[in-house]
Order: sequence, then structure tokens, then C-alpha cells
Amino acid sequence: MSQILVLNAGSSSLKFAVYDAGSGDDPALVMSGAVSGLPDAAQFKVSSAAGKVLADTQWPDGSGELSAAVLGVLDWLAGQGGLAAPAVIGHRIVHGGLEFAAPARLDAKTLSRLEELIPLAPLHQPFNLEAVQATRARYPDALQVGCFDTAFHASQPRLARLYALPRPLIEAGVMSYGFHGLSYEYIAGALRARFGPACGGKVIVAHLGSGVSLCALSEGRSMATTMGFSALDGPPMATRSGALDPGVLLYLMEARGLSPAELSDMLYRRSGLLGVSGESGDVRVLLASPRPESREALDLFVYRLAQEIGGLAAVLGGLDRIVFTAGVGENAPEIRARVLDACAWLGVQRDELANAMGTERITTPSSRIEALILPTDEQIIIARAAQTLLGRA
Repeated sequence: MSQILVLNAGSSSLKFAVYDAGSGDDPALVMSGAVSGLPDAAQFKVSSAAGKVLADTQWPDGSGELSAAVLGVLDWLAGQGGLAAPAVIGHRIVHGGLEFAAPARLDAKTLSRLEELIPLAPLHQPFNLEAVQATRARYPDALQVGCFDTAFHASQPRLARLYALPRPLIEAGVMSYGFHGLSYEYIAGALRARFGPACGGKVIVAHLGSGVSLCALSEGRSMATTMGFSALDGPPMATRSGALDPGVLLYLMEARGLSPAELSDMLYRRSGLLGVSGESGDVRVLLASPRPESREALDLFVYRLAQEIGGLAAVLGGLDRIVFTAGVGENAPEIRARVLDACAWLGVQRDELANAMGTERITTPSSRIEALILPTDEQIIIARAAQTLLGRA
């Protein structure tokens, strides 16, 4: 049976999964894992589809760069993992620009176009493409497939994507793209399976991880999202600033003398929850911290999430459901509780016990707005696309 390898490469982690390709059915998960703590303290862990831990080890110094991590994963998979040469390798590619609105074969021409988009996603795109090059070198005969985080949002109305800038800039592609599309695509599918073609009606999905965005769905289609031209927009994130008055950027360049490189480093790596708290970008650390600065960072986080929910509800012309997903959304009941309480004006009635236990529905039966916790799975979305393109090839 043909096997599918899925890679999701980031600046500090490499997630991977192996699937058996089905004949028309969903790919079957064989194993999944991750290398976390890149580049300084690489921790390798992999588990079987049944949850059995197959490996859990700290990698030696010098193996923390992404290219080394990719090669280390491929070595383990080919050895102890028993992976034959995969027929197809699927990659998460953060930015597809205006050109790539569907999964695509990653040939030399496509990769060249994607490299041009690196300035729009400097924290992710270089690492995504580095993983592609590493696997092309190891498995030159495998079909390489890219799945784009921006593609899901191509359905948005044009007005949702426009900025009030001179038209030549708009025509050059300076507009809102949106991100986390693979996650939203999975959640839309889960809503379709549960509620039928209407996909739960008017829904706001909150993807709350180290990166944070919210998406307004109408019958499973993206209508608006909080990330825009780059992955900096929207609520504050672990280390990213979220939305800012553009005048702040002008001030930092003109009055403080920050160079573009310094500004980029500050906005992407030293702001957000880390910047406000001065302690950490990890919500778990901040929730446990007695420091007032850390509490203020969480207060700002919740305030901005509630603000965005209000704006997206206005875009939808009403609201039927709120869905929490990703690491914080799935595992931080205090954050969920505070966000839902801030949305009581919409008719949300939180079920305190259900939220604390993390059950799927966390609102009371009488709540006008239903709130759900739905785990996301970007890997299966990539595996499905890889299987489809393999079949066409």
C-alpha cells in the first residue's frame, strides 16, 4: 500500500505524520510525532495511531536546525519507523498568495513562485520550503504536494480582502489573505458532518495557539478572518503583536530609529503576550503566574478576542455558534470561560462544569449561542489532498 508522509515545518517545531493511502477512503493514520524546541533543545516524540509512544528522546546538540531535524525524522522513519519510500509527501505551506487557492504539485516553477512570498510570512514560509527541499533530496521520485493556509479564505467577498490603499498597490496584491486555513477547513468539515450542508449556520471559529486568529464562517465558507496581509494581524499572540495603529510603526521607524529588520524582529518575536507580560508567551505560564504584568497580558488577550468576535458577528449579520480549537482553545478552560462571559451580550450562557471538563458543548441548553470545543487536525487535510493529487498523477 502506498504511504503518505505529511510535514508541517515551523520556526521552532516540525510536526509529521505517516498515513496509508486508501482507495477512495480517508488515509489511515499509521503514526504521528513532532520535533519541538528547535533550534536549541530538540525533543523528538512519535506515537502510533493507537497512542503508543514509539520514541521520546532529547536530540543531541547540533541537531536543532530545521534541515537537520527533517533529516533526523526521515532517518528514524526509514529505520525504526519502517517507512518505505513514500509515494507522496504533503507539506503545509503558509502563504500561497493570490495564485495558489488549491493544493498544488511542488515542482521547481511552483517553488520559485512560493519563495517570492517569503517576505509576507517570514516566520513560516522559509521553513516550509526548507522542508520541501530536504525531502526532495531524500526522495526525488516522490510526488511533493503543497497545501496552503491562505487557500481556504479565497472564498471571501472582495470587500473583506481590500485595504483602503492606492489602487496600484491593491492590484499588486496588497490585500488580506488570511491564514490558519487548513485548520479552518478541518473545522468546517467537522461542522458539516455534525450539522449537514449548512455547517452549523453562522459560526465564529477561534483558532487559539501560539498563533491566533478567528474566522467567520457562513455555511462552512470563510467570510472574514482576523489575520490579513501577514500573520501579524488580529488579537495578540504568543510573541506577535496583533493589530496595531500603523502610526505606531511610523513612530518606531522615524522617532526611535528602528530598521525594518529590527521592527520585524520586535513585531514577530518580542511582542504579544511575551512583550506585555515580560515573562512568557505561553498561556499556561501566564495563568500560573502571580505577576500583575502577566495577568494584564491575559486581560488584553481576552479583551481583544471578545472585540474581534463582536466585529465578526456583525460581518455575519448574527451568530449561531462559537468554536474553540488549537492548543489554547482546546486546553485552557479559564480563557474560554472569560471569552464566553465577555460575549454574554450575544446570548451566550456558559456551562461552568462542561467548560471545566472540556466536553464538546460548553454552553447550557438554554443558551442562544452554542459554544463548542472541536480539536483540529491540519495533518489529515494535507494527507487527503496528497492522496487526491497522487490519484490524479
